[in-house]
Amino acid sequence: MVRTRFAPSPTGYLHIGGARTALFCWAYAKRHGGTFVLRIEDTDRERSTLESEQAIFDAMKWLALDYEGPYFQMDRLDRYREVAEQLIRDGKAYFCYATREELEALREAQRAKGEKPRYDGRWRPENAQRAGLKAPPGAKPVVRFRNPEEGEVTFKDLVKGPISVSNAELDDLVLLRADGVPTYNFGVVVDDIDMAITHVIRGDDHVNNTPRQVNIYRALGAALPKYAHVPMILGADGERLSKRHGAVSVTQYRDNGYLPEALVNYLARLGWSHGDEEMFSREQLVEWFDLEHISASPARFNPEKLAWLNAQYLKAADDARLAALAEPFLTQDGCDPRNGPPLAKVVALLKGRVNTVEELADAAVYFYRRLEPSDQLRQKHYSEASISATATVQMSFANLGDWNRKNISDAIKDAAARHGLKMPMIAMPLRVMVTGETETPPIDATLELIGKEEVVRRIREELKRSAGTGAGGSG
Repeated sequence: MVRTRFAPSPTGYLHIGGARTALFCWAYAKRHGGTFVLRIEDTDRERSTLESEQAIFDAMKWLALDYEGPYFQMDRLDRYREVAEQLIRDGKAYFCYATREELEALREAQRAKGEKPRYDGRWRPENAQRAGLKAPPGAKPVVRFRNPEEGEVTFKDLVKGPISVSNAELDDLVLLRADGVPTYNFGVVVDDIDMAITHVIRGDDHVNNTPRQVNIYRALGAALPKYAHVPMILGADGERLSKRHGAVSVTQYRDNGYLPEALVNYLARLGWSHGDEEMFSREQLVEWFDLEHISASPARFNPEKLAWLNAQYLKAADDARLAALAEPFLTQDGCDPRNGPPLAKVVALLKGRVNTVEELADAAVYFYRRLEPSDQLRQKHYSEASISATATVQMSFANLGDWNRKNISDAIKDAAARHGLKMPMIAMPLRVMVTGETETPPIDATLELIGKEEVVRRIREELKRSAGTGAGGSG
């Protein structure tokens, strides 16, 4: 049974890189009928927050990544102590009483000699006995792992291939701190063994940790999981991904009006591919996902590509669903979607023109409240001829029996013909008068949804203003 896990630290928001790792772990487990585990590595008590924990849960829920758990490391301190004591009994770990000051002095001396800073094993039992070291009264020791001194650590990475590291490069790492809290490398091994994790899929910034973890597995007589270290995500400029590249928290994408299926699709394509497929469903991802097609090269994050992909999903999305998502944005913008055309119909008209739900709501504002044209727009698009023609349109609109696209279009065309104007010479001023904008869907469809009384009222207000100030510019 395949079991994968995602183990974030609740010390900040869940970012794009973490979300992609979670997605890969989830998809691989689902592909093989296995289980995806969520584990919160909350041992950094100074930086871990409940808000960050909740942000992780919110992001996982929004992305629809179902999981077993969550498990919390701070709930398992007794278990880590138990395993550490087992290693001590087996002669594979020991108590170390070296102080922080002693260790820093050791590192400085090593640097001065041009050596790699590392713990020198002074509290290994045989070394301590030889040097006559005795435990200081009342001191709380850490527990250190007795790393093998000879040979190599070799493991096969399912993305990077075989990796070997000499044990001589590894020192005796701390397993348990003096307060009983495990270090990362120890906690993760104990957790993965206890949770029967078969595949560890994680960022390649953890490659250097893996040899240490492999040695702990072997000391415990446990079977190794299979490792797959995924290359990092870079910005378009090739630098490490950061906020300046447009990479924000997963929940920020939700709040900015991205659809979860679009973000899932985009994340899946960051470093993995299935032929030339650009768009695919969550079900197709599960059917196709494998580790063989994860690229060994870093992926590059492209906000424009994500926006384009989101636009494609918006076009295909259900209008009622998009209306529900857009409504809070409109309310925040001072609109009451109950006072105006059905929002789902407005969405249907606009969704092919925007990249996000937030942009969709912004584009819908003039359907629910009048946007007064700027003086620049009036100057550019109003003229004596267009003002006269729109007055004719307003009268025709007021007398229309059936308010529909055909009748609206016919009334505009008739006014243009009567005044000897081409359609743009009347349609653009009309658009500015009613919507306050120059770019909208087809004018007849837009006016139909805004409604007869509101359209006539808005035109009348602009005509009154023009009469009071004189017709606008040269048209």
